[in-house]
Amino acid sequence: MNTDAAPFETHVVFNQPPPFPEGNLWRDDRVLREAVAREGGEAFATLLDGYGALAGGELYRLGFDANRYRPSLRTHDAQGQRVDTVDFHPAWHRLMELAKAQGVAGLPWRQPQPGAHVARAALSFLHHQAEAGSSCPLTMTHAAVPVLRREPALAEWAAKAAAPHYDPRDVPIAGKAGITVGMGMTEKQGGSDVRSNRTCATPLVGEGEYALVGHKWFLSAPMSDGWLVLAQAPGGLSCFLMPRRLPDGARNAFRLMRLKDKLGDWANASSEVEFCGAWARRIGAEGRGVATIIEMVMLTRLDCMLGAAAEMRMALAQALHHARHRRAFGRRLVEQPLMANVLADLALESEASTALAMRVARAVDAAARDPAEAAFARVATALGKFWICRRAPGFVNEAQECLGGAGYIEESLLPRLYRQAPLNSIWEGSGNVQCLDVLRALAREPQSRQVLLHELEQARGHDAGYDAALDALPPIGEGAVLVEAAARRIAASLAILLQAATLLRAGSPAAGAFVAARLAAPMPPAYGMLDASVAFSDILERAAPSS
Repeated sequence: MNTDAAPFETHVVFNQPPPFPEGNLWRDDRVLREAVAREGGEAFATLLDGYGALAGGELYRLGFDANRYRPSLRTHDAQGQRVDTVDFHPAWHRLMELAKAQGVAGLPWRQPQPGAHVARAALSFLHHQAEAGSSCPLTMTHAAVPVLRREPALAEWAAKAAAPHYDPRDVPIAGKAGITVGMGMTEKQGGSDVRSNRTCATPLVGEGEYALVGHKWFLSAPMSDGWLVLAQAPGGLSCFLMPRRLPDGARNAFRLMRLKDKLGDWANASSEVEFCGAWARRIGAEGRGVATIIEMVMLTRLDCMLGAAAEMRMALAQALHHARHRRAFGRRLVEQPLMANVLADLALESEASTALAMRVARAVDAAARDPAEAAFARVATALGKFWICRRAPGFVNEAQECLGGAGYIEESLLPRLYRQAPLNSIWEGSGNVQCLDVLRALAREPQSRQVLLHELEQARGHDAGYDAALDALPPIGEGAVLVEAAARRIAASLAILLQAATLLRAGSPAAGAFVAARLAAPMPPAYGMLDASVAFSDILERAAPSS
């Protein structure tokens, strides 16, 4: 009989973990802090500390409303005029305002010093943990800047995309201090095969001006001030900036057809669009559309792996919080040996993903100064994008299972993370596209191949298991036959070796356990299969938030 309950009450609530606490996501993440310092971003530690507090507090709270109240398309106003606008909850606008102000979109362009890209990567990592959907327009706005800078006539666009200001009003950019930029690449018939695009760009009288007629199956961030799009000009597939508003204030000639009803990414909007003679300005030469936009794609792919690593980190933090407060069979869950094994294995995966993503961020940061780092970024971006994004959905599902049924309920953050996790593997080129890109780099770009092998060799001598796995790597050097059907196996092997090399060279306490768990043959098919001799408690102490 329950003597603690008042009359007519059926039970007393106990053994329930407290709500996930607000905190500082920067201070709570030792792995991230070490990685930022190691990769050259330590000068921005004060900025990151401030944003960590925002991400673990106000942004975290805002994320729930931004996803609960999804954006809606408004095609016409009360008078029947087309407006083609997207309405958002105020929480969305506050998320964007804070992120833009702190440099999640634009920091390296405004403060072009060594380490700025690493710091911006960390800002994106922190933001994505709190609310992933807003990362999409932030990423595209950030990544569009170097492309916009190629065209002198678009200097105002580039400056305002990088500016620390957010203005959601539907007005010409001349009246704004800051803007956002989206992108439209995919058409119904093409998907990742953008060279099959059929949208037609007809030259106008003005130099570099065109009229676009066609469609996009996915227009990312249809609420933006403008979009980078690919279309077929007389000289071939070309890159264009298509603004929402013309300089005289008139609406451009496009129609938002409908918003995509997506599995996740609910806070953000994606749409279908038709161009009805829309005005656009060409960027780069005709026929060089893919080459023009490739720098943007490298930056957005980096953010895909950062987003996947961030989702892992938040899922792990949620699982650890639950396991440290929930009791079963006389002990806290975190003290149960098998649960500790699962959590420690997740912690290894999270650390390796964060470390590799930040190593790639350093390569991107140094690319303009160091040809070797530029070559490394070329191949490592595709490797990291494939592997880290591939691992995220299973990781989040394992973290859900640590919470049991509570991890399947919308009051928890885990369902949102679970819906979000597959997106990064699809966006900016599917896994197959990334793996084929790796093969092309290995086969056609000697410097990318050489710097990758050098990076792996630099970790030799730290761990016998790593050395053996590196020796067993199939030939990828000059003259090696790289079979397309084996591209995933090659890319996965290289990505895991690269993660291990990054941890070993960093002197991470988790490196030995990661090598033993991931470079064994075969790699265990599920999490929680670490050798029983592994010091689970040490790994968990390193990974655990402070509260």
